[in-house]
Amino acid sequence: MTDARPPAIALMGPTASGKSALALALAERLGGEIVSVDSALVYRGLDIGAAKPDAAERARVAHHMLDLRDPWQTYSAAEFAVDARRAVDDVLARGRLPILAGGTGLYFAALLEGLSPMPPADPATRAAIAAQAAALGWPALHAQLATVDPEAAARIGPGDPQRIQRALEVHRLSGVPISDWQRRPPEGPRFPARVLQLAIAPPERAELHARIAARFDAMLAAGFLDEVRALRALPQLRTHPAPLDLPAIRAVGYRQAWEHLDGLTDAATMRERAIAATRQLAKRQFTWLRGRPGLRWFDPVRDRVALEAAVDAALVGGA
Repeated sequence: MTDARPPAIALMGPTASGKSALALALAERLGGEIVSVDSALVYRGLDIGAAKPDAAERARVAHHMLDLRDPWQTYSAAEFAVDARRAVDDVLARGRLPILAGGTGLYFAALLEGLSPMPPADPATRAAIAAQAAALGWPALHAQLATVDPEAAARIGPGDPQRIQRALEVHRLSGVPISDWQRRPPEGPRFPARVLQLAIAPPERAELHARIAARFDAMLAAGFLDEVRALRALPQLRTHPAPLDLPAIRAVGYRQAWEHLDGLTDAATMRERAIAATRQLAKRQFTWLRGRPGLRWFDPVRDRVALEAAVDAALVGGA
């Protein structure tokens, strides 16, 4: 049966794989607009280290889902799904092609398939959990989680405050472990477009690692440490009791730069740790991509002709 929905393209892949440049080129060629699917790009002030599109790129092609929150705020996958769906609807209403581009798997899943129903965020409960963490430390709260939801605790590391907080919040609000909530089928309306899902990655992991290192060095040369200094000077971050627990500052590169500016590491160690953290992120992204059915894999350079042919065919027929 023919899918009558309008087309959209999803460019998924590990960090530094070339998704952004490809999205920009496809958007210019096909009359598209880019909807970012990246958990770092939603934060204002995270520009160089998050490889956020610059003013010239935004002038060439409309971008959505950038600069939505301040770096001391949080932003959930559920919030992203609502905001990004609205952005996609607006792009379609203008008769343009939505190009979803990014590396945050949870955001893609939330947008394309929906999330399992569970209690919404509750500021008072979150504040109580954060106060406990400040007094006892996140490993102690991870131990609390292990008593009420051992499945979630096994999946969430003791150094992941955002996910520990959410899991405890859900349990305290509902009395039901977040693991049980997550097994329930997703809710929400059907995605408004038929989506061609493409995984963008070089075939050799060593090539990606070289790109990660080169990109981080380019960020340093572009003033990344000055960007982090500017973040540290913001009153809301300067006075925050645990800035390294904030999702924005936990983004790869930012945490390592922050610790370096705290005097905990020298410049060489900071660079080494940031590159290693980015490699680990890429590994997690590959794991998520390999578990996703229906993906078509392309090297953005070597397979460019075949990739563009697949896109053109999807725009004419069913994705």
